Amino acid sequence: MVLERLGSSLYEALKKVLRTSIVDEENVKELVRDIQRALLQADVNVKLVLEISKRIEEKALKEKVPPGISRREHIIKVVYEELTRFLGEKHLPLKLKSGKRNIFMLVGIQGSGKTTTCVKMAKYFQKRGLKTALICGDTFRPGAYAQLQQSAKKANIPIYGDSEAKNSIKITLNGLKKTENYDVVIIDTTGRHKNEKGLIEEMMVLEKTINPDEVVLVIDGTIGQQAATQATAFHEATKVGSIFVAKLDGSARGGGALSAVAVIGVPIRFIGTGEKVGDIELFYPSRFVGRLLGMGDLESLIEKVKGAEVTMPEKKMRAFLRGKFTLTDMYEQFEAMKNIGPFGKLLKMLPGLSYNIPDEMMKITEDRLQKWPVIIQSMTLDERESPKILTSSRIRRVARGAGTSEKEVKELLQMYSTMRKMVKTLRRKRIPFLGKTFLKA
Repeated sequence: MVLERLGSSLYEALKKVLRTSIVDEENVKELVRDIQRALLQADVNVKLVLEISKRIEEKALKEKVPPGISRREHIIKVVYEELTRFLGEKHLPLKLKSGKRNIFMLVGIQGSGKTTTCVKMAKYFQKRGLKTALICGDTFRPGAYAQLQQSAKKANIPIYGDSEAKNSIKITLNGLKKTENYDVVIIDTTGRHKNEKGLIEEMMVLEKTINPDEVVLVIDGTIGQQAATQATAFHEATKVGSIFVAKLDGSARGGGALSAVAVIGVPIRFIGTGEKVGDIELFYPSRFVGRLLGMGDLESLIEKVKGAEVTMPEKKMRAFLRGKFTLTDMYEQFEAMKNIGPFGKLLKMLPGLSYNIPDEMMKITEDRLQKWPVIIQSMTLDERESPKILTSSRIRRVARGAGTSEKEVKELLQMYSTMRKMVKTLRRKRIPFLGKTFLKA
């Protein structure tokens, strides 16, 4: 999960409040200090941290608690709302023009991940049935066209460019002529620095010449508080319509990039959550904060499942959520996950589970997810339905049939047992922050 250190710190801070018998002023001030510490460690601007913490403290202590919820739940609600407000409060919907070409111009400093982001965005639109193309307008960086061309080819995205071209405006205009019948066109521009006056001016001329539907600023999620300075410089040069935060899959400093939205008042539209072309998500502030605080993100999980065209009968789903599933059911889920994403990321989208996942489950690698279905296929139908009958001799036979070791077969059986116990346990627990029983059956 993105910004895991920040999320776990905030989660632990809120757990302290939930554990106290009486919530008083001292508890609230301790919570605020913990939140300040967590945000500062994530490289959020000091001024913004003070503003957020001040609002949280005032609302938690002075606001009247609404009927029907406890003071603890009210405090959690205040933290959730203020963090969501900090990140833009509302999601910026994609308003594409129907029957007309939609042009996105991507800008950012060199090394921000802009070229990879172009391909991710193009694939995102293509998967939703839109005819999409790329234009390489970067004529400054050696090998820029070759890099974009290689990535676009892997993703099956048409691209226009010229490795010999020197004039970025001319090559972009030629590309737009070639892509008139496309629904979405994404333009990769030269990476710039806020102090590179010539390149900044070129970007301004390009933007005025092609008049894109939206200028998207790509910010590297690992650069910390420099993001605010960059965002301001680009926004002053050309009207930035939205932000794409790249490389947000494991950065402890990602709070700096996220806080750029508060500096220039432009919403984050997308975030990049990994290296693969499919590691892109629409940014919903409320969902993002929900994940940070351990509330999960069922909406995004459902979207991922739909996008991968994974289906599961309701009856079987109910049984799965009761912990009553067989190795055959688990095999079907492993197969489905290949098109959805890393197992650990999916688990963390489930409410009440984000920071309570057993270590052995988080260690599941894609390599194991490829081996385990083969192991399950090597079992008899009776063994899949009742794994308890797998004796040492049967395990030995399954390992031989799958071309693997007995140890890996046992690891799979242990994981199966852990998953069943975990789901059953979560059903009996109340989810902090939501006050409801998890996955009622």
